Amino acid sequence: MLTMNLMPSSPVTFFKADNHHQYPLNAFSPSNPNLLTRTQNQRNQHYPSALLMKLTSQCTKNNSFSKIHGYPFGLSPKPTCQILDSSKITEFLSGTTSKSISFITKAASESNPERETAVSKPKTLQLAIIVGLWYFQNIVFNIYNKKVLNIFSFPWLLASFQLFTGSVWMLFLWSLKLQPVPKITKSFIIALLGPALFHTIGHISACVSFSKVAVSFTHVIKSSEPVFSVVFSSFLGDTYPLKVWLSILPIVMGCSLAAITEVSFNFQGLWGALISNVGFVLRNIYSKKSLQNFKEVDGLNMYGCISIISLLYLFPVAVFVEGSQWVPGYHNAIKASGKPSTFYFWVLLSGIFYHLYNQSSYQALDEISPLTFSVGNTMKRVVVIVSTVLVFRNPVRPLNALGSAIAILGTFLYSQATAKKKIGGEKKS
Repeated sequence: MLTMNLMPSSPVTFFKADNHHQYPLNAFSPSNPNLLTRTQNQRNQHYPSALLMKLTSQCTKNNSFSKIHGYPFGLSPKPTCQILDSSKITEFLSGTTSKSISFITKAASESNPERETAVSKPKTLQLAIIVGLWYFQNIVFNIYNKKVLNIFSFPWLLASFQLFTGSVWMLFLWSLKLQPVPKITKSFIIALLGPALFHTIGHISACVSFSKVAVSFTHVIKSSEPVFSVVFSSFLGDTYPLKVWLSILPIVMGCSLAAITEVSFNFQGLWGALISNVGFVLRNIYSKKSLQNFKEVDGLNMYGCISIISLLYLFPVAVFVEGSQWVPGYHNAIKASGKPSTFYFWVLLSGIFYHLYNQSSYQALDEISPLTFSVGNTMKRVVVIVSTVLVFRNPVRPLNALGSAIAILGTFLYSQATAKKKIGGEKKS
């Protein structure tokens, strides 16, 4: 009787059975151990150990069939095995190979938890640095932005310079290949026109508000952005559970209390902050619709392109609105600052840190979940409000502080409620 070895990557070996003896007709020669070792290694590469052991266990069920030579890991050099039907072998391999490999990979990762911990620690440290820079850069921007506006009350020109600084920064990164250059197409530019317009409205309105009232008051009013988000999104067809609607009530109440008791209250400052909220909410809503086909562009490049187009929107209007007053305003600012270098330094810092804090926010959003980012943004407003109050020594009444706290608490509750809404929608889908 003749039997043969069906294991792949090995030469076919026939045996002749004669009275309990086997005579190999084409077997491995003991004089050529290299051939045996090479064939064994090839066989080991094709079959994981768990798979070979399962195959071997099935191969010992019927010893009346012919025998083959096999050399699985650490097993006997002459095991017995039943020759399986080819269709069953194919079915077995296709059903178990991927599972075996997945099991082995999982076991390898679980067997080395120290390596996973070592990898997660640098990532956590990197994220902490990014969030820390985000907070620090935002504080610096708000401080020097207000210092400039206190002596040079031309928010349209200052806002244009800040967009100009961000545009130059991105061009610098692209030219030195420190940031991947986005693929600019006609359809991409057209899709950016709407978000860039609303971004321009949001930015200039915030600058106008900063020039009229205290920085802390502007940020309290800007914390009401979720209210506008829910209202506008509802008009466009989105539905929100009752928890979301209830979460915006303390925001409205807190902002109202803060506005009534604000020492530096000014209607232009109030309307500037509210219009800024409208602009940024519409930018976010419009971006989801017009830019959904350009997901290959990362957040930093997207923001860089929006900044360039926003500059083209804003600067011509700035020249028309307040261009005739820039020269006398500049001379007054130089006198107020004491020397030109101080004024230039403040303006430059406001432009650089405006772009840097937006860049850090996009990097943070890439690393953390939207819920964590929203909570971080809420805490950022708290840090900015406290910092600017300490730096500029703004008088704060108890009711004003209470209103600010209620508004920020409402923003936190809103972020929690909307996160649960998103999770519920994902489970249903």
